[in-house]
This record gives sequence, C-alpha cells and structure tokens, in this order.
Amino acid sequence: MLHLLKKAKTHAKRIAIQSDGKEFTYGYLDERSDEIASFLLGNESDLNEKRIGLLMRPDIHYVVALWGIWKSGAIAVPLSLSAKESELDHYISDSNISLIISSNNCEEQKNIPQKNSIDIQNIENINATECMSLPTLSNDRKAMIIYTSGTTNKPKGVMTTHGNIEAQITALVEAWKWTKDDHIPLILPLHHIHGIINSLCCPLYVGAKVSMLGGFNLDKVCKEISQSDYTVFTAVPTIYFSLIEKLEETNDEEIFNGFKRLRLMMSGSAALAPEIHKKWEKLTSQKILERYGMTEVGMALSNKIDGERRPGAVGEPLPNVEIKLEDENGNEIKEEGEIGQILLKGPQVFMGYQNLPEKTQASFKDGWFLTGDVAVMEKGYYRLLGRDSIDIIKSGGYKISAIEIEDVLLKHKNVKECAVVGKDDNKWGEIVVAAIIPKNKTISEEEVQNWCSKYVSNYKIPRMIKFLDALPKNSMGKVTKKELKNIFS
Repeated sequence: MLHLLKKAKTHAKRIAIQSDGKEFTYGYLDERSDEIASFLLGNESDLNEKRIGLLMRPDIHYVVALWGIWKSGAIAVPLSLSAKESELDHYISDSNISLIISSNNCEEQKNIPQKNSIDIQNIENINATECMSLPTLSNDRKAMIIYTSGTTNKPKGVMTTHGNIEAQITALVEAWKWTKDDHIPLILPLHHIHGIINSLCCPLYVGAKVSMLGGFNLDKVCKEISQSDYTVFTAVPTIYFSLIEKLEETNDEEIFNGFKRLRLMMSGSAALAPEIHKKWEKLTSQKILERYGMTEVGMALSNKIDGERRPGAVGEPLPNVEIKLEDENGNEIKEEGEIGQILLKGPQVFMGYQNLPEKTQASFKDGWFLTGDVAVMEKGYYRLLGRDSIDIIKSGGYKISAIEIEDVLLKHKNVKECAVVGKDDNKWGEIVVAAIIPKNKTISEEEVQNWCSKYVSNYKIPRMIKFLDALPKNSMGKVTKKELKNIFS
C-alpha cells in the first residue's frame, strides 16, 4: 500500500487538513478512511480493482473517500465537478463505474446520467459498524484513473498504479524539499494530477498541513495569503494573471507581505510566459518555479529550488526520471539548440490508457513514453515549445512556437491575456493567428502586428487577430485551443 497511507499513523496528532473552518488530524484521516474502506468492502476481503467514482467538493470528505477507496483495494476515478452529463457518461461507461461516492452538498450529482444505473453513496451516510481487516496491496496494483483534460482530443483514462503514485510523490518531496512544517492552500480541482498529487498528496506524505479553500476565489485567496502562515503556493497561469491584476490595483501591504513570506511558489499545467514571471517578481520579489508534467507521468522536469529559476524554461529531470529528445525521424538529439519531441522513462510513468490498447502501444517506443510535447535544450535546461499537435504551427516550412509569440504579445501594456494557434491555409499550410483579451478597447490589429515586428521575424507575426471578452478554457484554466481554432475557421 502507498506509504502515504502508512505514514499518516506516524503523524496521527498533527493537523492534516483545514476545511470549512474545522481542523482534522492525520489520525482522523486514518480512522475515517478505514471506516469507509470497511463499508465499501462489505463481505468482501478485497475489492480487486473495482472502479469507484469520486464526485465531491474539494473538502475533508474528498480526502477520506480517496484514501478509503485505495485501502479497500479499489481503483479511484476522480470526476470533474464541471463535467456535463455527456462527459460524465463517457467517464462512467469507459471506466465501468458502478458506484460513485459523493456528498450531501454536491449539487453536481444532477449531472450523473441515470441510464447507467449508478449506485450513489453520500459519504455522510457511510458508517461502518466495525473496521474490517483491510487487504494488503502491492505497488503494481492499479490505483487511479484520471481523465486527460481533452484540450486536443477526447479525454483518455490514464491508469496509474500505487507504485506510479508513490514515485510521483517522492520525486517532488525530494526536489521541492517538502517538510512537515509546510502549509499549502489547495485551490485547484481534484480531478487533475496538479491538484491531487502536487497540492494534496505531497504535503500529506510528509505530515504537512493543507488548507482546502475550494475553487479559486481571488479575494478569498488574497485574504488567506495575507493572514495565514502558508509556506508553499502552486497555481496555474490563469490564476497568476488574476493575482497580478489584483496586486497592480491594491495598496494592501499585507497581501504583498503574505506572498513575500512564502518559501516556494510554483506554476504548471500550462506554460507561464516569461513576461508573467517578470511581472510577478517585480510585484512580490518571488521567483516562480516552473515545472513540466502531464497526467500520464505526474511531474517530469523542474527548475531548481536552490538554483536558477529561468523564465520560460522547465528545468532538469526530476529524481528517477529519464528524458531524451527525438527528431521527426526518431533519431535521438544530442546537441543543444535542436528541437525535438520529449520522451520519458521512469517509475512514475503510467501503465496505459483505459480501453485503448492500440493508443497505449503507439504511445511507447522501446519502453520510452512519447509525450507529444516539443522542447529544446538550452544551457542545460529544457525549454518547452508546446504540444506538437496544437502549439507548434507549421507555416511555409517553418515550425513556429505559439508560446514564443504569446510571450511577445503579453509584453504589450494593453494585452491582458492571449492565445496563439495555427489556422489552415492553402498557400502556407498554416498561418499564425491570435486571440487577445485587451485591457484597453482602443487597441487595434495593426498596432499589435507592429508591436510583434519589433520582437519576432515577419513569418511569426499573427496574420489575423480577434479581440475577445474571454478565452475558451477548461476547468483547470487551460485554454482549449481546439475550440479556439474553431473561432478562426
């Protein structure tokens, strides 16, 4: 079984979770999850990888339910609270879920498709009369199915083992120097690797404290940061966009001081433009640590906690992670400055996609996982150029990184947010186009193009620009570029 669950006993009296104004110890997590596991087992000795859905708000109930599912020998399938009925139908049928654990305060139950004849158990009603003997679980047992965000294709179920999860946690505990004295606010969704592993499991592994604040609320987070003893903060780029806007408008020194007190601030789930790094450091004196990961592997690369944190780069391999770059012909790239696809190997790499054996097979080459992400090595650090299928624009024989152009756009004083994609073109294959959320409505396409011409070659300048009130995003705040492309078609 995961050391995460065993270690809770050694921290039994320490506060593990703050949720809804209450504090819960590691001892409570251990005992309550034992009760839930016993309830789930019923007359069985082991649930033998039965798939159990988890549709819950990010509070104490989520944590004990997740642990209880694992302790029973079942596979946890965290479900998105923002998922529509058709999306839940896909997750439930694909994973063969027959039971979902939810809670009385989860209004999203209404989106569960009834035709699946799902058994829904609200956690408040789960009380085991006596705790049973729980199964012994090996590291190669399946533990969790997380569905990819589906920004480029239909969401795929990523199957991970207890061993995969253990490796994902321990690499980050070592690299980011987690200790029992740490305290983190959890503001990310808990159906995604960033929230589950980075924000929840890592601190709980070392006996640290997690304050579950629910979904991101700008004013609430700023108030919490100003008043609490947090040491670690992790978020996605769109959260930093909102925080920068807030800090540029406020004179509340307590908010600034709260951010300055943190020992570590991180960003992930999408690339953070170098321009945003610079703005954040200017406001808070904090250098954001950027890393690279994906649902299939957890985290794989990270800037150094005690070394250089280079804006625009994702650093070096994390402990026990092997990485290499390959060109389009499958040849390994040995030289710096050459662009190639990232291939990964290590104990944290998932075992396969749910119900997609051919996709699984095609995603591996001689034991290496083909990420589909493109990067370049520069002065010892990897720089992510984006997803080959959506962020690399192939125009007139050139390969253009959307991330590079987005960074240039964000330097403009009247650009609040932006996203760059390729639009199909008969002559060039694709042309560069951009969607911008402006700060000032007087900004024009010509002004933006002239601005870009100061920083990038002519073939990288957006040929078409749309000014929008909002960008299409998923529940993690990641721009859904496939949807954005449709706006230009």
